[in-house]
Amino acid sequence: MKRREFLLAAGGSAATLATPALHAQAWPSGPIRIVVGFPPGGGADALARVVALKLQDAWKQPVVVENKAGASGTLAAEYVAQQASDGTTLLLTTINSHALAPAVFPKLRYHAERDFVPVALLGLTPNLLIAGASQSAKTVKDIVALCKSQPGKVTFGSAGPGTAQHFALELFKLRSKVDALHVPYRGSGPLLTDLVGGQIQYSFETMAAATPHVQSGRAIAIAQTRAKRVKAYPNVPTMQEQGFAGFETFNWYGLSGPGKLPSPIAARMNRTVNEVLALPEVREKFDAFGVEDGGGTPEKFGELVRTEIAKWAKVAKEANVRVDA
Repeated sequence: MKRREFLLAAGGSAATLATPALHAQAWPSGPIRIVVGFPPGGGADALARVVALKLQDAWKQPVVVENKAGASGTLAAEYVAQQASDGTTLLLTTINSHALAPAVFPKLRYHAERDFVPVALLGLTPNLLIAGASQSAKTVKDIVALCKSQPGKVTFGSAGPGTAQHFALELFKLRSKVDALHVPYRGSGPLLTDLVGGQIQYSFETMAAATPHVQSGRAIAIAQTRAKRVKAYPNVPTMQEQGFAGFETFNWYGLSGPGKLPSPIAARMNRTVNEVLALPEVREKFDAFGVEDGGGTPEKFGELVRTEIAKWAKVAKEANVRVDA
């Protein structure tokens, strides 16, 4: 074979070999799904829908929210980990699926870091200690007194075993030395329905989910759980301000893809998410939910996940938080 013919043939072979790699990193042409591990009506669902609508506008293609509730968000995480890494499926990643569940579920069918690629951090938000409007104990001090007068009977709802609400309750029980009854639900939506209806008394609910009910007067905000007050609730004191020094829990939300999501796709998605988070109308909605400090690089989000995994593994051990698997 002549040299020219050899080079042409070799070039053609190289192009053929390169095609699959290029194709694997091509931007998805069809709908993109954001899978949420909780039912409609909760904080994670609300934030996902705000972001999805704007991403759809930016990418000029359908971006749909798909709810796969169950097992404190881990069913959705397990599902997304098994999907094709082509950019068509993302996970609304939360503290529940990626930091708390690894601390309390010994048989997870995914690895929170290895099986996911961080795309972007959407933001951090406190828990909000809330009560139904009919409850008489409406300060942290009064709730502690109520729990001590009725050991194991005062009810606190959560979005499921091992969720942020559950961990916040366990910390509260440790710090106040009280016994209270944990009532797990399959998400914040049904939890809030029962709290407003008087079937349960309190919850360390996500601020994003609790806000509409507080604004309507159906629930009362008693305390927030970050070290600082957020802009959305300037008049609601923190747990630390009410005598619980060092008490801090917060939820976080982000977007992640399956573990082999190509970095060019993750980078493009990250840029668009940062643009969306900067939009005034999105900022206004996030501020109203108490969601702050979002945005940044995929690496920033990945570092948060690593830090939170270590933090909550330690808390789970110290607070003896266990979940039947």
